[in-house]
Amino acid sequence: AVLWRRRFSSCSVLGGYGRCSVSGAGRSAGEREDEALRDKRAQILARGLPKQKPIEGVKQVVVLASGKGGVGKSTAAVNIALALAANDPTKEVGLLDADIYGPSIPKMMNLKGNPELTPKNLMRPLKNYGIACMSMGFLIEETAPIVWRGLMVMSAVEKLLRQVDWGQLDYLVIDMPPGTGDVQLSVSQNIPVAGAVIISTPQDVALLDARKGAEMFRKVHVPVLGLIQNMSVFQCPKCKHETHIFGADGVRDLAKTLGLDILGDIPLHVNIREMCDSGQPVVISQPQSDAVSLVPFI
Repeated sequence: AVLWRRRFSSCSVLGGYGRCSVSGAGRSAGEREDEALRDKRAQILARGLPKQKPIEGVKQVVVLASGKGGVGKSTAAVNIALALAANDPTKEVGLLDADIYGPSIPKMMNLKGNPELTPKNLMRPLKNYGIACMSMGFLIEETAPIVWRGLMVMSAVEKLLRQVDWGQLDYLVIDMPPGTGDVQLSVSQNIPVAGAVIISTPQDVALLDARKGAEMFRKVHVPVLGLIQNMSVFQCPKCKHETHIFGADGVRDLAKTLGLDILGDIPLHVNIREMCDSGQPVVISQPQSDAVSLVPFI
């Protein structure tokens, strides 16, 4: 990109015709710049993808992702982490909030405060309900916005992955930000990921992005464990009539198209929202919830 900017720095348009001149050089200089650009590109390609390095003490990493925001991904991540621990009390489970711009884990897990530092200058995760948690939300004021460019976000993600004393974990559940951007690529290319779970509502607009998310993980060779259909149906608490507010079976149809499993359906229920907002997720407050049934599939 720098070479192209240099090459066309004196480009002008006169009389409706384009005329490009390279100051102090002719065609041979342009050819030399093209050759230098090709060499640089070859050097970058020769490096290949970053070498994956496991997180110290962590056996399995499962990422919860969605293409679209607002589909209940963080709610699912919290409840799945809690359900993994409840399903087998001998297992140690951690939860990493990789959504730098919009961290939700502190509120949903009813955690506040700053992490302590170990003698090795590593951050100790905050813990509640037996789950070790780390989030950008522990490092900033609750109402403070994160106004960072991509490189700073990547640095923050690297610190949350590598500069945390996770201890010994059987599972680390990572709550990814929406989309298919830098954070998703950084996580999937730098650490071994056992599998990804895609969360979506049945709405067509959400499904478009959910499909992109699944395809992204396939391209970076991360197994997609399956899809979860969230907010699948609303049941009136008075008359018990069921309404598919966001459509019916959209995620199931997408799973068939992609050749993936459906891990479960989570209804649109006021208790799920209220419990997460109060820091008492349904797996803790209502152990018979649908979220618990997802664990055997994972």
